[in-house]
Amino acid sequence: MTTYTAKPGEIQRDWYLVDAEGKTLGRLATQIADTLRGKGKPEYTPHVDTGDFVIVVNADKIHVTGKKLDQKMVRRHSGYPGGLRERTLRQQLERRPTEVIRKAVKGMLPKNRLASAQLTKLKVYAGPEHPHAAQAPKEMKLSR
Repeated sequence: MTTYTAKPGEIQRDWYLVDAEGKTLGRLATQIADTLRGKGKPEYTPHVDTGDFVIVVNADKIHVTGKKLDQKMVRRHSGYPGGLRERTLRQQLERRPTEVIRKAVKGMLPKNRLASAQLTKLKVYAGPEHPHAAQAPKEMKLSR
């Protein structure tokens, strides 16, 4: 008996829509990361991108627990000496709310070339509108 391995041409990808309004950031990001990897599919193969597309709307209305809005720092570095830039999570949500969700999901994907291919299937929008109506996205069922 041989182990089944998914081939890149045999994978059927679906589109899912997630409304992030009022959802907790970390719990939402784990479920999105699992869908991007294809963990819920019976033909899941760890070294093949078997995941689905995920559209996230209302990213600016995400919820975080505790005092994270004012205490959690979002850092980036230009690569030059003195190039560290810091913002609080509240400031980042005001400026670029899509990057908060993208960075949370990226941290939950594996650290390899496959993760970059999986992250391209994530589409995040700050408002309720998205340009992917032609793909007929299904509502993604979130646990909790």
